[in-house]
Amino acid sequence: MSTRDDTPQGLSERAWRRAEGVIDPFGDTDREVLPSSARDFIWFFASQAKWPFILLLLAGGLMGFVDAALYWALGWLIDALDNSTPATLLQDHWPMLAGFAFLVLFGRAAIMIVNTVLEEQVIAPSFYQRVRWQSFRRVMDQTYEFYQNDFAGRIATKIMQGGEATGDFIVSSLQTMWSFLTFLVLAGTILTVLDPMMGVVLAVWFAAFLATARRLLPPLREAGRRTADERSILNGRMVDAFTNIMAVKLFDSGKREHGYVREGMARFLAAVRTLTRAITRVRAAVAVLNGVMMFAIGALAVTRWMDGAATTGEIAAAMGLVYRLNQMSGYMMFNINGLIRSFATVQDATGVISRKPAIRDAADAATMATVTGDIRFENVSFSYGKDSDKEHPGVIEGLNLHIRPGERVALVGPSGAGKTTIVNLLLRLFDVEEGRILVDGQDIRSVTQASLRAQFGVVSQEPMLMHRSIRENIAYGKPGASEAEIIAAAKRASAHDFILGVSDPKGRTGYDAHVGERGVKLSGGQRQRIAIARMMLKNAPVLLLDEATSALDSEIEAVIQENLQNLMEGKTVIAVAHRLSTIAALDRVIVLDEGRIVEEGTHEALVKKGGLYAQLWKRQSGGFLGERLAAE
Repeated sequence: MSTRDDTPQGLSERAWRRAEGVIDPFGDTDREVLPSSARDFIWFFASQAKWPFILLLLAGGLMGFVDAALYWALGWLIDALDNSTPATLLQDHWPMLAGFAFLVLFGRAAIMIVNTVLEEQVIAPSFYQRVRWQSFRRVMDQTYEFYQNDFAGRIATKIMQGGEATGDFIVSSLQTMWSFLTFLVLAGTILTVLDPMMGVVLAVWFAAFLATARRLLPPLREAGRRTADERSILNGRMVDAFTNIMAVKLFDSGKREHGYVREGMARFLAAVRTLTRAITRVRAAVAVLNGVMMFAIGALAVTRWMDGAATTGEIAAAMGLVYRLNQMSGYMMFNINGLIRSFATVQDATGVISRKPAIRDAADAATMATVTGDIRFENVSFSYGKDSDKEHPGVIEGLNLHIRPGERVALVGPSGAGKTTIVNLLLRLFDVEEGRILVDGQDIRSVTQASLRAQFGVVSQEPMLMHRSIRENIAYGKPGASEAEIIAAAKRASAHDFILGVSDPKGRTGYDAHVGERGVKLSGGQRQRIAIARMMLKNAPVLLLDEATSALDSEIEAVIQENLQNLMEGKTVIAVAHRLSTIAALDRVIVLDEGRIVEEGTHEALVKKGGLYAQLWKRQSGGFLGERLAAE
């Protein structure tokens, strides 16, 4: 039985979808880095939808032709009325009158409809989205450091603005600009036929128009670029304040955040004022040029009529054309301003979007199969780009470390000792500057980043949750996980019971409830348990724990520790520890200081040794640690 809808509504819907499906909004490219110059960036994307843009170019040219033809036809009609009587008008001129009527009723409307469909259905939604999608994909390939050095809100703004500005620039260039140039050429031809001096006036006017644009538009372009940059900075500051609203509420009693955002707004306002001054200069210059042009052609037209060299209709056509040029040139300068701003916005966006990732998969990178967890750091040095020498050592200096399959190792040391850096290097969030890291004998730079990171289950001190449902956050560890698997992981993390009682402002409850940005709707312990459930669901061969239970109360911690012990069986474990009580039962403790291993051994042996570890342990004695020591 056919399900095809042949009703007028169904046919109309299929027509809409056919037009809207010409450009694939999620089409991608094999190019790793998008062009860095605005011109190349725009051309690169325009070439991905060349036929719709070619059709838009033709439609824009036809629109200019029709506009010029209407004014010529108006002049002809006035002369026909002057030279005919009501009884003979139709008899003598019906073919031309019919053509005029067809042009007004059908021709012009058809071209405008085609223009509109091309712009609004074929190009605007899908093409703009295609630019954003490819930009997003490339930005997601950037390194962890890239995101550390910028505002998340600013990056998102660049992607959104870059897509819109690219589409606007191309559409305006092909539709408005081309239509204007077509009209200008036809108008100039008609005026030159009427009087060569009119053509000369129009040529001088257009030359002055171009000279004005050349002189006044570069400052406008620079002001547009600065405005786009200040807008994104301001947006980033506001998003930063909203994202960290708890810190603002607790610490900003003096309204410092108001001053920080106000400074951004003041800078943005100054940039906008510079831009609007430039716009005013351009518009004033065009107004003067247009006034001179209209006066000169009007004077020539009246003189020719007085000399009997031009008919009333020809004068009407000439004046109609120059009045239309006046309107279009003012509108064009507005569009040129828009083009410049769009170009500047694209150039500004490419500074973020079109960067070569600092860490890339090798051309022949292999896919890492499931590993046993044998990890080696061989003479590894790393300094976050700082100069590293004997007098000013880097974060990690000449590190040699072997972690055997199934071994459970703790990394401890003072703040800044390099513990988290070791984990980041192992995950290849940063590349080593010297030496190499091997996992099961494979240099991690020789395998794909995705397959490398698939080997690790990570729980950090600050849980990484997204503003999605609890179900989606847990299942992030295993795409395609069943409901039973998700619930089982939640139960093992002692999260199932509290999840059932969670609700959000939209009425979603339990596993469907959304957790808010970074999980702000949940307590720290709840966020941590969901993160642990996600790690348990992933069930990776190597576990990286950065004080994974630090946000939990002692009762919940005891339950989860028992499950973590079961999860650790047969896995390689690296625990970055700030609270030493959590690592006393691990196989080996690695003590770091200033990027070097200064001690290693079991907890008991290091305490007896009386070195740096023993000092750290002593500082944390008392309370929970005291009870542990007493038990020992």
